[in-house]
Amino acid sequence: MQILGIDTSGKNASVAVWNDGELRAQYFVQTRMTHSQVILLLCEKMLADLGITVKDIDRFAVAAGPGSYTGLRIGISAVKALAFGLGKKCSGISTLEAVAYNFAGAADCYVCSVMKARLDILYCAVFRIYGNEVSCVLEDTMMTKTELAGKLKDFDGKIIAAGDAASDFVSYAADERIVLAPAHLRYQLASGICMSAADKEGKDPDEIDALYMQITKAEKDLLEKN
Repeated sequence: MQILGIDTSGKNASVAVWNDGELRAQYFVQTRMTHSQVILLLCEKMLADLGITVKDIDRFAVAAGPGSYTGLRIGISAVKALAFGLGKKCSGISTLEAVAYNFAGAADCYVCSVMKARLDILYCAVFRIYGNEVSCVLEDTMMTKTELAGKLKDFDGKIIAAGDAASDFVSYAADERIVLAPAHLRYQLASGICMSAADKEGKDPDEIDALYMQITKAEKDLLEKN
C-alpha cells in the first residue's frame, strides 16, 4: 500500500511516500514561503521524481495536530481534497506520535516528543520504542517545562527528546538521561506520518479533523466579546 504523507504542523514542510515498509521518497524544506505555496508543489515534484502520479497513491495521511493552526489547516485541507477527488481513504495522525515513529526500529528506549505551544508551555507526549513497536505511555497533553521535566523522572532508562522544542527542553531539564535527538530525526517528518498511518485503518476524508489542543485566536476573541 502506497501512502503519501504530509506534515505542515510547524515551520518546516515535509512530504513522503511510503510503500509496504519502505520509504520511497521524502522531501523536507525550511522556507520563508507559506505552506499553501509549497506543499502541493513538493508533492507534485516528489511524485514526478518517483515516476508515479497521485492516482497511484492508495491512502493519504496528514499531521492533524498539535501544531500551527494555519499549517494544520493547510495540510488537512490538501489531504481531504486529494482523498475526496480520488475516492481514497486518509488518516489524521498525532504530530507527536509521528515524531516518535522517527525512531521506530531503534533499541529499547523512550521518546519524549515536545513541540512549542506558547510561552513556557509545551505540547508533549511520551512513547516507548521497542524494535518496530511504538506504544504511547503518556498521551498528548500540554505542560510547562518544569512539569514535564518532573514527569519524566517517572521513567527509567534513556529518553530521546525530539520535536521543534527538543533542544530548548533538553538544555532546561539538564538530566543526563534525556538526550537530544540527532538533527536528521529531530523534527516533524512526513515519513513518521506515513509509518503511523500504516499501522492504522484509513478513514473517510470528512472524519479527519485538526487536533488543536488549545482554542484558536478567533475562539479567544469570541469568548472575550461575550
